[in-house]
Amino acid sequence: MRPINPSKYAIPAVAMTLAKATLVAGALVAIATAAALGEPIEKKGTTPYVTHFIFKPLMSIDISGLGTATALEAVGTTQNMKGEKMLDKMSAHCTALNVASGDKKYIDGACVLADSDGDKIFSTFDTRDLDKSQPKMDCGTHIITGGTGKYKGITGSEPFACITMPAPAGPGGYFAMDIPHNTTWEIK
Repeated sequence: MRPINPSKYAIPAVAMTLAKATLVAGALVAIATAAALGEPIEKKGTTPYVTHFIFKPLMSIDISGLGTATALEAVGTTQNMKGEKMLDKMSAHCTALNVASGDKKYIDGACVLADSDGDKIFSTFDTRDLDKSQPKMDCGTHIITGGTGKYKGITGSEPFACITMPAPAGPGGYFAMDIPHNTTWEIK
């Protein structure tokens, strides 16, 4: 009688174990991908969020007794105040013009918010445009004009407040603000 060769039977067992491990790994990847994608984005809603901004003055015109105009760049991140996904953990990048001349004092500009997928929301803002129905949002209003990716077709209004934060350390005239928004938006 011929002796049994154990290696002859071990290879199919190893192959079966590898096949099972591959299936388990595939299932885990599918579960992780589904968890990362989360629930689909809502088509409309009202979202309170705060942007934590650092402002950098880029250039200034300052005529003593007449007025100033300062070009600003602002960068920061967003935080949804209800812990929801919409408008949470997005990067913010804005450009603005700060004007003070006589009784005219305002800041106008535009911002883009980008999420971790690279999808973007674009808005303009005006500190003279106040929503009287939301007196706590007393600093101005963003108007959402559009978006890309999952935000394509988004529009909305974002009354906001301005909360001055301690100045960042170091030179350069940088300043910090928290900007709470109360956003009503819709994706069509």
